[in-house]
Amino acid sequence: MTSARTSRLRAALTTLALTTGLAACAGTGMGSSGPIDNRSLYSVKQPVVERTSMTLEVASGYGGLNAAERQRVDDWFDAMNLRFGDQVMINDPAMSPATRETVAQLAGRRGLLVSNNVPVADGSVAPGRARIIVTRATASVPGCPDWSHKSDFSLANAASPNFGCGVNSNLAAMVANPQDLVEGQQGTGETVILTSTKAIDTYREQPPTGTRGLNASPTTGGN
Repeated sequence: MTSARTSRLRAALTTLALTTGLAACAGTGMGSSGPIDNRSLYSVKQPVVERTSMTLEVASGYGGLNAAERQRVDDWFDAMNLRFGDQVMINDPAMSPATRETVAQLAGRRGLLVSNNVPVADGSVAPGRARIIVTRATASVPGCPDWSHKSDFSLANAASPNFGCGVNSNLAAMVANPQDLVEGQQGTGETVILTSTKAIDTYREQPPTGTRGLNASPTTGGN
C-alpha cells in the first residue's frame, strides 16, 4: 500500500515538474546562445541598419566633367532614385573644384549635398578618373513578427518574443533617414532667439478681445 502511494506521488510530482517547465518556456526568445528570458521593458528584436555603397566612375580632369559625363551622372542619379537619406561622396585624385561643383549641382536638384567624407575602403582611382559614391542605408527588424509562442504566460515574468515587433518594424519602415537610428542629427549649437520667442511675443502683444467693444446683438427676433 505504501509502495503504491509512493509511486502515485512520484508520478504526480513528475507531471507537475514537466508542466512547470513547459510553462516557463513561454515568454522567452531565442538568442545566439539559446533561450532568453526578457524581463526588462526593452524589446529583444531591434531595428538593424544596413548600408550599401554604389559607385560610378567618370572621366574627369581639372576642368571638370564634359557634357557627356555630366549627362551620365544625371542619368545615374535618376536610375539610383536618389533621395533623402542618401549620402553622395566624390573620390577625385585631382580634387577638381569644377568636378565637385558639377556633381553638387546635380545632387542639389534632388535636395542633397555632397559630403566631404570618402570611404576609407573605397580604394584608389586611376589618374584622369573620378569616382562618385552613393551610400544608402536601410532599416529592418530581423525575426519579426515572431509568433513562435502561442501564449504570453510566463512564470519568469518575461516578455513575449514578439514584444516590440510592431513598434520597431513601423519605425524602421517610416524613418526618413535610417542612419538616424544609429546616430541622430547633430545640431549647430546655435539658438535663434527671434524664432523661439516669436510665439511668446505674439501672445503678449495681441490686444484683448474686449478692447474693441462688444458686438451689438438684437434681443428680439423674427419679423
